[in-house]
Amino acid sequence: MSDSVVRSGKHFMHGDHACAEGAIAAGCTFFGGYPITPSTEIAEYLARRLPNTGGVFIQMEDELSSIASVLGASAAGSRAMTATSGPGFSLMMENLGLAIMLEIPCVLVNVMRAAPSTGLPTLPGQADVMQAKWGSHGDYQIVAYAPSSPQEMFDLTVRAFNVADRYRTPVIVLADEVVGHMVEKVVIPPENEIERWGRKRPKKKPGEDFKPYAVEDDDLVPPMAHAGEGYRIHFTGLTHDARGYPDMSAEAHHALVTRLSDKIERNAGEIIVVEEEWLDEAEIVVVSFGCTARSAKRAVREARQVGMRVGYLRLVSLWPFPERRIKEIARQVNAFIVAEINLGQVSRDLERHVTQKVVGVNHAGGKMMSPEDIFRVITEVSGRGNGHHRRR
Repeated sequence: MSDSVVRSGKHFMHGDHACAEGAIAAGCTFFGGYPITPSTEIAEYLARRLPNTGGVFIQMEDELSSIASVLGASAAGSRAMTATSGPGFSLMMENLGLAIMLEIPCVLVNVMRAAPSTGLPTLPGQADVMQAKWGSHGDYQIVAYAPSSPQEMFDLTVRAFNVADRYRTPVIVLADEVVGHMVEKVVIPPENEIERWGRKRPKKKPGEDFKPYAVEDDDLVPPMAHAGEGYRIHFTGLTHDARGYPDMSAEAHHALVTRLSDKIERNAGEIIVVEEEWLDEAEIVVVSFGCTARSAKRAVREARQVGMRVGYLRLVSLWPFPERRIKEIARQVNAFIVAEINLGQVSRDLERHVTQKVVGVNHAGGKMMSPEDIFRVITEVSGRGNGHHRRR
C-alpha cells in the first residue's frame, strides 16, 4: 500500500487496522493511548501510520492520561481518539464524564474482551454495553456504535468522528474481539467521497462577546472555539454557565445537565443506525449487535427457509437506544429474541420498551456464539422445540 493519507481501494484487512485507517480517513491527527489486548493493533498501526500522515501518536503511561491527552488535543482543534479494552475502558470513565461536561468531541474505541477485570484478554465478550452507557458518574447520554465487520470498523470509525464533531460529544466505537481480529475485505472510498462533518464554529471573532457554551440553534449544540485561537475560553468540570464560568446553583446545574442530555436525545434520529431484514409479517424478531449479529443473521435465514416467520434487527448503534423503532416493530410481533455475549444487558433494556416476551440467548464470554445456539432458541420460542435458554 502507498503512504497516501487515505488508502483508497480494496484491501484484505484486519479489523483493528481498518479502524485505524478509518480514523486517518476521517482526519484524525492525534492518538493518545496505552496498548491493551485486543485493541493493541490499533495503537501499533497508528504508531507507524499517523506520523507519516502529518498526525501525532503518543503512547501514554496509562489509560487515564491517554484520554486526558485526547481531550486536550481536541480542545486545541484536532480530531483525536484513543483505543482500549475493558480494564482500560474502566480507567477512562472519569474523563469520559469530563468530555461530556466540557462538550469536547473525541472518539473512544473499546475492543471488548471477556470480562470482568482481566478476564479473558484474547477472547470475545460483549459485556461493556451498560458500562458504555452508565460507566461514568451523573446523568448523561452517550453515543456508541457496534461494528460487525472490518468494513464497519472503518465506516463506523469515520462516522464516530463526524457525530462527535457535529454534536460536541465523545463517541464510543464499541467493537469486540472477534471483529477487531477478523480479516476481511475492506473497501476504502476515494478521499473526496469520504464524508466529514465539521464542528460548529463561532460566528463572532476573538475579542467580541463570545460565550463558549451559549446555544444559538435548536440542536442545542454550542459553537466550539479552539484553544489558541484568541477566544477567552474557560474549561471546567464544574457546573458552568454560558461563559464557562462555575455556577454552583441548582438552577444552573439542572439547565446544563438537561441540555447535555437533550442534545443527544433531540438529535437521535440522525445518530441512530439499525439494520433490518425480513421484518414483513415477522412474528418473532431476533435482535443482536457486533460479531453476534453475524450468527443471528444466519440463524434467521435458516429459520425462514423452513417456514418460520422470523425477522432480523441489528443494532448498529447501541446508544442512544432505538426506542421508537423498537416500539414500532413491537406492534406486529409476538416475541423478541436477543442474542449477545453477556448475561442479558441489551435484553434488559429492550424489556423496558415492549410488553412482548423477551428471550435471551446468552453466554458470558470466551467464545463466539454459533448460529445453532440462536436457531435452537428460535425453534423453542416459535413452539417447534424445547430446550434451555434464559427466559425473561
